Amino acid sequence: MYQFNVRVYGLLINERMEILVSDEQEQGMHFTKFPGGGLEYGEGLTDGLKREFIEECDVEIEILGHFYTTDFFVKSAFNDSQIVSIYYLVKNVSPLNMAIKTVPFDFEGEGEVLQAFRWLKLSGLKEDDFTFPIDQYAAKLLIGSL
Repeated sequence: MYQFNVRVYGLLINERMEILVSDEQEQGMHFTKFPGGGLEYGEGLTDGLKREFIEECDVEIEILGHFYTTDFFVKSAFNDSQIVSIYYLVKNVSPLNMAIKTVPFDFEGEGEVLQAFRWLKLSGLKEDDFTFPIDQYAAKLLIGSL
């Protein structure tokens, strides 16, 4: 039986035309992606994204609109599931009170799962700023829309 892994991500752009990215360490891998994560059973896409932003960033968001849904096959980097990712344009409706880093993978503390956030200028955004193929493709689409 094949498993599907549904992921939902937010493209949060600030007033300085920068986009929020997440640097993470998990299962011995370092990777950069957009904020968001896996949908939980029984959860809608936008509810899942709002939950992810509260869990990861301690911020409430408003969904501005759908941006992209995966339309090609991608196998998970962590298991044998097929990844389906949905990206939304979002804005924060409460202040961002988390630490924002300027250096990639500048984690605080220790542990198996670590996360840090940075802003990247949209004007200099590149596909290879991201680790995973779907994020790279979403970044390509975002660059093309500017």
